[in-house]
Amino acid sequence: MYTDMDTRARVAIVADTHGKLDQRVANEVARCDYVVHAGDVGCLNVLRHLSPLRQRRVVVRGNNDVCSKWPDSEASVLEALPLHAELELPGGLVTVVHGDRCGPANHRHRWLRARYPESRVVVYGHSHRLEVDTSSRPWVLNPGAAGVSRTFGGPSLIIISASKERWRARALRFPLPGQAAFR
Repeated sequence: MYTDMDTRARVAIVADTHGKLDQRVANEVARCDYVVHAGDVGCLNVLRHLSPLRQRRVVVRGNNDVCSKWPDSEASVLEALPLHAELELPGGLVTVVHGDRCGPANHRHRWLRARYPESRVVVYGHSHRLEVDTSSRPWVLNPGAAGVSRTFGGPSLIIISASKERWRARALRFPLPGQAAFR
C-alpha cells in the first residue's frame, strides 16, 4: 500500500493504454501529485511518460498485460505489477483493480462496493468506458481508455482532488483527431 497523509492531493486516474498514451492525458498527469493506472498498460514506455509531480505511480496488471504482449526486455516490470493495489490519501483509501475479474458488467459496481467497503473510491478499467459513479460509497470510477484504441469518443482520465474533508472526481475526455472539442 502506498500512503500519503499530506493535507491534500490530486490524483490522475488512467487505464487501458495498451502501449500508447495520448499526450494530452500525459500533460494532465504531469499536473497531479500521483497517477493510478488501472491496467492494460502495454509497455514500460507508457509508465515512463506518466510523470506526476511526486513521481509516485500506482499500477495494476490488466488482462492484456501478459508476456506475449509486452517486449521480452520488460518482463521483470510486467511480473512486478500486482492485480490489486491501494493508495491511502487524506480522507480515505483508493483501491485499484483492473476489472476483468469483477463479475458481469451489469453488476460490476455492486460487486466492487461489496468487495471493498472500506475504500473511499474503487478504481477499475477493462471496459474502456468512462464512468463516474458517486451515487454511494465507495465511489466507483472507470477512467475509460487513455490511449488510442477503443476510446469511445476520445482518450479520457479522471482526476481526484482529495482532502480530509472533501473529495471531488472530475472526468476529462479529449476529442479524437478531426472532432471539435467539447464545450
